[in-house]
Amino acid sequence: MKADAETLYGMIVEFEDVPLLMTAVSKCRDFGFTKWDVHTPFPLHGMDRAMGIKPTRLPYLVLGGGLMGLAAGTAMQLWMNAIDYPLNISGKPLFGIPANIPVMFELTVLVSALTVFFGMWSMNGLPRLYHPLFKSRRFRRATQDRFFIVIEAVDPKFELEETRKFLASLGGNVIEEVTENPED
Repeated sequence: MKADAETLYGMIVEFEDVPLLMTAVSKCRDFGFTKWDVHTPFPLHGMDRAMGIKPTRLPYLVLGGGLMGLAAGTAMQLWMNAIDYPLNISGKPLFGIPANIPVMFELTVLVSALTVFFGMWSMNGLPRLYHPLFKSRRFRRATQDRFFIVIEAVDPKFELEETRKFLASLGGNVIEEVTENPED
């Protein structure tokens, strides 16, 4: 299948075994590709390190969300109990930390959970109902017994013939071009 440069999504190469795939992944990383991915039917330990993937920023976002929830819970309880509608009951303080811990805890957990949920969606580019790889008949086996490396055409080092030669040197079975048009 020959694709135009403007509709080309990228190229995929298929592998049958894990050792060959891991060697190919290291070569892709060392070659300098930045817009590429690996698809496997099961998790492979050490794949993140082999691809050179940096740790995610999500824990910092969740920490920030949790601190915002804690601050909101504390401010809300302080405003309601000590400023807006103060009640002096049996000489107890208008704002006591122990009495407000449940609300502060719950808002911390709630905002942290919402941060994780929406942070993962946005960082992963979701929701995405269509992906160009879905058109590839070979790629359907990525959930069964095949391993794939996908190099996107938007990668700065991507040049059609050079990338094809590079993928051929990795020892994969089949190299295929994938286009972006959903109607093809």
